[in-house]
Amino acid sequence: MSLALRVPDGLSARVPVEQRGPGLGRDGVRLLVSRGTEVTHHAFGELPGLLRAGDVLVVNTSPTLAAAVDGSVGDARVVVHFSTCGDDGRWAVELREPDGRGTTRARAGTCAGEEVRLPGGRRLSVEEPVSRGSGRLWWARLSGAGAGAAGPGGGVPGLLREHGRPVRYAYTERDQPLSVYQTVFAVPSPDGAGSAEMPSAGRPFTAGTVLELVRRGVQFAPVSLHTGVASAEAHEPPYAERFAVPEASARAVNAARAGGGRVVAVGTTAVRAVESAAGADGVVRARAGWTGLVVTPERGVRVVDGLLTGLHEPEASHLLMLEAVAGRAAVRRAYEEALRGRYLWHEFGDVHLVLPGDELD
Repeated sequence: MSLALRVPDGLSARVPVEQRGPGLGRDGVRLLVSRGTEVTHHAFGELPGLLRAGDVLVVNTSPTLAAAVDGSVGDARVVVHFSTCGDDGRWAVELREPDGRGTTRARAGTCAGEEVRLPGGRRLSVEEPVSRGSGRLWWARLSGAGAGAAGPGGGVPGLLREHGRPVRYAYTERDQPLSVYQTVFAVPSPDGAGSAEMPSAGRPFTAGTVLELVRRGVQFAPVSLHTGVASAEAHEPPYAERFAVPEASARAVNAARAGGGRVVAVGTTAVRAVESAAGADGVVRARAGWTGLVVTPERGVRVVDGLLTGLHEPEASHLLMLEAVAGRAAVRRAYEEALRGRYLWHEFGDVHLVLPGDELD
């Protein structure tokens, strides 16, 4: 789905909400709510009142990595975005070039055999494309001091901890500390795994919001999906990513569905994870591994009733997932209202709650 809408530059959230004025916290964003083509406007703090006892929120616990590292290829400066760790220890990476404004742009000409010099005497050898027909992501292998060490202190996780910074795109105003990109749901992985880009739909949640939701009888089902670097320029569909749905979360989702509760995913990553663990019968089973699932209107959703997500660019593949959950007319209506109401886009922006349109509160 591609919306015939244009998002003005002034609607990009350039800094986190808590940096926009005194007294603002992470939960200070706006909340657009869709029930079918009916749209209402709220503050995020009203979320607990929009859900009900017995509902389940599926949340992504993947922590955000400091996935951008400066390097060089010959005399040229590059920025390496470390995206996803493969089963063989190689990493899917994107090589980009500095744009002179503190951010990066797409780099043309990456090829097999290139060697990237990295801080601390490390080197990155580019080996082969992640997928045929795309020159953006490449499998690459780290060598040099500590390259083969296991755990978060060595290898790529150690490199990122010492020399990395969060991936940042041109619509943001300045670099931010990694803590800005961690959600309240993030759980560090023993092996140093995580997401190259923040599972941003969970960012507005605070401990207070979580406690209020629990007090009202809303349950949480933690899952993980380690998301890689997005295609900022071409809006490519997502590729295979690591995910896990624990047994306890599968049971919570199945119990909610059996008891009349709604399953609301917090973020498109949570949709992808839980739908990857759902059988054709709609039953979610504990599962872990890789998922290449792309949720489209043709595939539909088997488990998810609702979705809390950010606002996506009109060309983004994520809109197909929204259409699968809500329908094309509802998505179009919501985005028209978001533009009319001057909602803010991207990971530091406002959020959109999609609920079933055939229910009465």
